[in-house]
Amino acid sequence: MKNIIIKLTLALVCCVLITSCNKEFLETEPTNQVSADLAVETTANGMILLNGLHRSMYHKFYTRIIFNGIGSQLIINDLAGDDFVDTGSNNTWTTVYQWTASTSDTDLFSDFAWKFYYHLVANANILINGIDGATGTQDERDYIKGQALVYRAFAHYQLVQLFAERYNPEADNKQLGVPYKLNTDDLLVPRETVENVYGLLNTDLDLAIKLLEGEGRLNKSHINQSVALGIKARVALTQGNWDVAITNATMAHEGFALMNQSTYAQGFTSDSESNPEFMWASQIIAGDQAIPFSDYGAWVSRNFNGNAVRGNPRAITKVLYDKIADSDVRKTLWDPTGLHPDVDLTDNHTRHPYTNQKFLVEDIADSRIDIPLMRAAEMYLIIAEANARKGGADALAAQALFDFASTRDLEYSLSTNTGQALIDEIMVQRRVELWGEGFRFYDLKRLNQDLVREVGLADTGTHQASFIGNVSFVPAGDKRWVFLIPKSEIDANPLVEQNPL
Repeated sequence: MKNIIIKLTLALVCCVLITSCNKEFLETEPTNQVSADLAVETTANGMILLNGLHRSMYHKFYTRIIFNGIGSQLIINDLAGDDFVDTGSNNTWTTVYQWTASTSDTDLFSDFAWKFYYHLVANANILINGIDGATGTQDERDYIKGQALVYRAFAHYQLVQLFAERYNPEADNKQLGVPYKLNTDDLLVPRETVENVYGLLNTDLDLAIKLLEGEGRLNKSHINQSVALGIKARVALTQGNWDVAITNATMAHEGFALMNQSTYAQGFTSDSESNPEFMWASQIIAGDQAIPFSDYGAWVSRNFNGNAVRGNPRAITKVLYDKIADSDVRKTLWDPTGLHPDVDLTDNHTRHPYTNQKFLVEDIADSRIDIPLMRAAEMYLIIAEANARKGGADALAAQALFDFASTRDLEYSLSTNTGQALIDEIMVQRRVELWGEGFRFYDLKRLNQDLVREVGLADTGTHQASFIGNVSFVPAGDKRWVFLIPKSEIDANPLVEQNPL
């Protein structure tokens, strides 16, 4: 195993933990050349920038509290789907829920996504293009560069799913994708085709997988080879490269055990480091890293004592809830009564049926929750889905599904379904398992499926028509599935062509 855990001085350790000096290297706009050169002068300096990258995954953008890194994007991706219900009218994410965010080139949510992901790219590029000449060991340089390559690939993967037409495994994918930025010098970059974007990000991932060989990392906020393999599997699933998805997902989850029932029933809090199933998570440290009323838990948890949670707790649809077997531990993560007798709620917390207790803060005055970025469960689901879709491998798909689902439901039996019925069963399991973790919009889009929302009266486990702006159906292929590129980017970069209005 490589000795890739970098030995830091006491001063640098304090700097990384406190993160105050990360701001020297990590800016909202691309770092200037002087600070960029300093950032890659030594591997110790490179680690400061790398830790800044990890922190920026949950760092607040703009002045509005809703824009808090990747956690905000996970909520956007689910709120635009069918299974994630707003129970209150005090929704600050209205344009997303009502599907108008993607149709405006000045919408703050599309502007946030564009700037957030390219912010990751800009700072990752400093490390990718400069760390090879840094003073330090080769293992240290590989550790830093490998993670930066994953960030660059990950960010472009998110961008191309939002701002371009879907990847079609049966087409040449010459439709416009997004600019793939390989350095910090060329700021005016045209859009690559979707095919080229996927080719470039796969090249980044392949190199990262080689550089990150070995298991060592500082914590689960950092990226190791397993995480790189997991993202490679996600990308392959999107592209319909079934065997690539299966191979990489299988290697990715090695060494990560699925949660037992008692652990799962406790919900997701701030214990990802000790949870054997979590492969990658943003861990927010109490103190200056926490941003009360803005952290991920301030929006998705059931028990944080903030207005967004008290007045608008997030719920699952009754349609999906009813598909969960009574013997399945996951059914306890949503309360059909909304009373949550085992959760510490104040009198001001409104009660609505089917609200979640999957996400819980440990202290109702503290909004921190570890942000789930990758779990072993997803890898099993990728293996099951890819086998089911490739044809001729239903038995392998059913076995992968059983290996996963039997840990959630002790009464679950090996599926006898085949063909589309087996695929449907797997997708229900995926929807339940990954609820609230930012996958549903992407899944609907990659599968070219319609958005269909069940609409009904308040407190019936359905979407309320007034909350969703009467958007209960969006056909596959509708232009609203492709976000308009922010006007600020169009104005700044004449090489970027806007999506159809």
